[in-house]
Amino acid sequence: MPTNNLEEFLKTIHNSLNNNDFIKITLSNKRIKSSDLKTVFAKVVSIKSGIKLSFVYRYPTKDITKNFDFTESIQLIEKMLKTDFFQADLFTSKADWHLITNENNNVRITQKPASIAVVPAFLHDVEKNRLIDLENNVYLQELGIATSDWKIKKDMQDKFRQINKYIEIVDGIINSASLPASFSIVDMGSGKGYLTFALYDYLTNKLKLNPSIVGIELRKELVDNCNAIAKKAGFANLSFQAGTNETAELSSIDMLIALHACDTATDEAIFRGIKMNAKVIICAPCCHKQIRKQINPTNELKEITKHGILLERQAEIITDAIRSLILEAYGYKTKVFEFISTEHTPKNVLIVGVKKNNENTINQEVLTQITAIKKLYNIDYHHLEKLLK
Repeated sequence: MPTNNLEEFLKTIHNSLNNNDFIKITLSNKRIKSSDLKTVFAKVVSIKSGIKLSFVYRYPTKDITKNFDFTESIQLIEKMLKTDFFQADLFTSKADWHLITNENNNVRITQKPASIAVVPAFLHDVEKNRLIDLENNVYLQELGIATSDWKIKKDMQDKFRQINKYIEIVDGIINSASLPASFSIVDMGSGKGYLTFALYDYLTNKLKLNPSIVGIELRKELVDNCNAIAKKAGFANLSFQAGTNETAELSSIDMLIALHACDTATDEAIFRGIKMNAKVIICAPCCHKQIRKQINPTNELKEITKHGILLERQAEIITDAIRSLILEAYGYKTKVFEFISTEHTPKNVLIVGVKKNNENTINQEVLTQITAIKKLYNIDYHHLEKLLK
C-alpha cells in the first residue's frame, strides 16, 4: 500500500490531538465482508489516568470500549486502515478529513469545511483553567513541555495539568498570607525546574508581583541547565544554586517550598523556614523512615503496628502530624491536605504553615501534646524537634 497519503492522514490526526481540536474519528467500510466488526468510533475522553482516545468497536450484538494513549491510538488506527477498513472520517473543529482506500490499496484524502465546531467540553475547561500561558513562554519549550509552535506535547499533557494544579494551590496559599509585592521564595529540591519556572512566571507575569526565587538542587548539571534557561527566558530574579536543604546559603526566606524532601530532609527544610522566620512553609514529605524505626508501643497499639504495611502508614501519619504540631507551636497556622502528585514524589500529602502575626512565642501546650503522642507510640524523638533544640 502506498504510504504517503496514509502517513499524511495519520499526521493530521496527531496534530489535531496535540492542538486540542480533535472531535472524533470513524473507521468503516470493512475490508473482510465476513468480519463481525462493523465499524470503529473514537473520541477523546478525560479519565483518572489522563486524557485518552476511547475506541468503540461495534459488533452486531455488542459494543466494546477500550481506551488508549494518543501514540498507541495512532498506531492502532494505522493498523486497522491497513487490515480492517477501507474508509476513515476524521472530524476536527477546523476541518473534516475523508480517507478512502480502493481495492488496489491506493489511498485518497479529501478535506472539507468543519461540520462540527464544538470540541469536548472538558478540553474547553482545560484551556480556560490554564494559569500558565503557552504562547512565547521560552522555558516551556526548553523544558520539553511545548512544541516549536507553542502547543503542549502529547506526552506532556499530564505534566502541564500538574503544573497548573500546583500553581492553583500555591496561589490560594499566597492569598491567605500577608506577603509584600516583593518577597523571596526558596524552592528546596527544585529538580528539573518545572514547578519553579512556572511559579516565577505566574507570580511575575500574571499577578504582577516582584518575587525573587532561588531553586536549591544537589545535582550541578540541573542547576547549570536551569540557570541557562532562566537567562534565556529573561527571568532576572530567578536563579538556581547547588546545595542541600541543610547547607544551602540563604540570606532570607519569605516562602519556603520543599516538594523533594525525603525522610529527615523535610525536617531540615522546615527547620530552615522556622529559624529564618518564613511567612509561609509548604512541604510534600516522603519516606518516613526516622519515626518508623522508633515506633514500639507497649499498649494496645502494638496489635496495629505489628503489621509492616500498617506500621508504615502509622509512621507517615505520626511523622507528619508532629511536623504540623511543631509548626503550630512555633506560631504557624497549619493545614494538611491532599494534592496532585508530581514527579518529585508519589506521595500526595501537603503540609502548609502560614505564620500568624509574627508570633515568636513557643506554645508549650502544643509541645505537651507532642510529648503525649510520642509516649503513646514509645517514640524517643522527632528529628525536627532535635533540630530546633
